[in-house]
Amino acid sequence: MTFPVQRMRRLRRTPVLRRLVAETKLSVDDLVAPLFVREGIDEPQPIASLPGVVQHTTDSLVKEGRRLADLGIPALILFGVPATKDASGSQAWDSDGIVQVALRELRDELGDSMVVMADLCLDEYTDHGHCGLLTPEGEVDNDATIELYGMTAVAQADAGADVVAPSGMMDGQVAAIRSALDDNGYQNTAILAYAAKYASALYGPFRDAVDVTIVGGGDRKGYQQDFRNRREAQAEVALDLAEGADMVMVKPALAYLDVIAETRAAVDVPVAAYHVSGEYSMIKAAAERSWIDGAAVGLEHVTAIKRAGADVILTYLAGELAETLNG
Repeated sequence: MTFPVQRMRRLRRTPVLRRLVAETKLSVDDLVAPLFVREGIDEPQPIASLPGVVQHTTDSLVKEGRRLADLGIPALILFGVPATKDASGSQAWDSDGIVQVALRELRDELGDSMVVMADLCLDEYTDHGHCGLLTPEGEVDNDATIELYGMTAVAQADAGADVVAPSGMMDGQVAAIRSALDDNGYQNTAILAYAAKYASALYGPFRDAVDVTIVGGGDRKGYQQDFRNRREAQAEVALDLAEGADMVMVKPALAYLDVIAETRAAVDVPVAAYHVSGEYSMIKAAAERSWIDGAAVGLEHVTAIKRAGADVILTYLAGELAETLNG
């Protein structure tokens, strides 16, 4: 049929018609809220490059976790900022490290009302800013690093994490973590693998949030994926699944919608995507200047990530979106 018999606008005529036939339905159930907790502070510290996001105290973190749970958000993911850092990132697996302390307090407050995830990496804890141990030549030592990832996973699971989320992009990291968890009685702790994590220019505000500077002005291009590559992402995803990942993630999200869609088509496990700090901050900066409607653009962006195939979306907009979606 052709015009005038077929009129595509018929089903766009009213808001309720559009809602009835919408192909993609974003839900509060799709959202994970990234949160930061900092050791040694007495009140939350605003992050200038992430408007509306703070480094929490443990007390304010627990209150925010409760607020998000009451909004219906099913999960949060925790990042820590320790008071001291060293070459090995030892605070990452210390039972009294800031993330482990915070995990225990979150678990006491939230019980099973919220999935508590923990980012699993060393960059927040190392004095050189890399995601693992360094060789004398300054290269990241892959195999020595994944042993420490295993220790960190056990510490996080012991503190109450439901899900550990390795983000360091070390070869074999998922297998090492799965083995360490299983050997220590944490067979039910799930792994969300940052399987396709790109060496992106969009992480700047996040590094402000966790006080990370890479020594000597270096970068992570030697272990995170090249942004020009797509097929490589599927190899990374397949390897992580073979090693025992329960869920896989693409990071960043908006600049990699093709990778999200291809991953969704290739696997049967839940696919996550991280709407990263730079993607969030660009919305906030433009909205602050009244160049865009920030709330509308945020909803459009996150819905696009869902439309591309993501089942789980990590976003700093989680609380704002939940209020909109619940309304």
